[in-house]
Amino acid sequence: MTTFFIIAILTLGFLITFQIAKASEYVAVLRGLEKSRRQSNRINAFLLLLFLIAGLIGVYLCNESLKGKVLGEAASVQGEHIDLMLKITFIITGVVFFITQIALFWFSYKYQESDDRKAYYYPHNNKLEMIWTVIPALALTVLVGFGLYYWFKITGDAPKDAMQVEITGKQFGWEFRYPGRDKIFGKKYFKNIDPANNNPMGQIWDDPANRDDIFLEQEMHCVVNKPVKLIIGSKDVIHDVGLSHFRLKMDAVPGTPTTMWFTPKFTTKEMKIKENNPDFVYEISCDQMCGKGHTGMRGIIVVETQAEFDSWLARRKPQYLVAHPDKDPSVKPASTDSTKTNATAALIEGKK
Repeated sequence: MTTFFIIAILTLGFLITFQIAKASEYVAVLRGLEKSRRQSNRINAFLLLLFLIAGLIGVYLCNESLKGKVLGEAASVQGEHIDLMLKITFIITGVVFFITQIALFWFSYKYQESDDRKAYYYPHNNKLEMIWTVIPALALTVLVGFGLYYWFKITGDAPKDAMQVEITGKQFGWEFRYPGRDKIFGKKYFKNIDPANNNPMGQIWDDPANRDDIFLEQEMHCVVNKPVKLIIGSKDVIHDVGLSHFRLKMDAVPGTPTTMWFTPKFTTKEMKIKENNPDFVYEISCDQMCGKGHTGMRGIIVVETQAEFDSWLARRKPQYLVAHPDKDPSVKPASTDSTKTNATAALIEGKK
């Protein structure tokens, strides 16, 4: 019963407030405040016109101050095509933006309330409806066509001479694998993943193709002006390989490998000079929310010459030898060292 009375009192209070507000409005009209309202309407129309002018000036100044400073020049051949597509999109949408916004604010000023003008009722016009339906449809068709064309270019078959790199996302970092001299990736199985025993990728060691595969974390190397194909996967949740400097991105999905390829245009050293930034690096970001460490999930791409890449690769040890140091010919067996030590000790003892 108490709840009912509370609801009834609140409802009655609302009705009383509403009636008082309506009565106050009627009284204001009767007292001649309608003239004041019209004056306020004219002021608002003039302010809208000022806002239009100030807004257009602000858009121009913002564009001039940020031009070329957000992402800079595309660092891949495919990125040039993406930038062209974006430029066409901005031109088309920019023209529409300026026409509609100028018309919106100008009409608010020009056609403000007036006793000398009566609103014109214009319910239907087939010709106009065809124009504003067909033209946007054609423009969007062109833009979508460009997008699909470039999308299939970067996700389709890479050139036969393309370098291949396997990139795997995990919470919260990136792992890379190179196929070694045989150019073939060894087989792997997720149940074999064992970082504690130097098998973070789950490689099947019985597969001979795994004997020369190179593994590393957080840093990927590729050659300038040479296509590189990324074979992308994930160990846990959905991640996304974001390459902003190359204008590319691709989801990393558990159990479903995805691919894309690109051709770098500038080495990291050249980009440091172009950007006038000695600390510049090509960054791999995760562009898919993947957990509390998402913002720190970053990797590095080092773009270098073929000679620099070959030198770097020659210094890398195959993961098979890291996991099986006893198979590494560059590591002397401990037993051999022990035998030599014992023999030397016996010889010294014999001389005594």
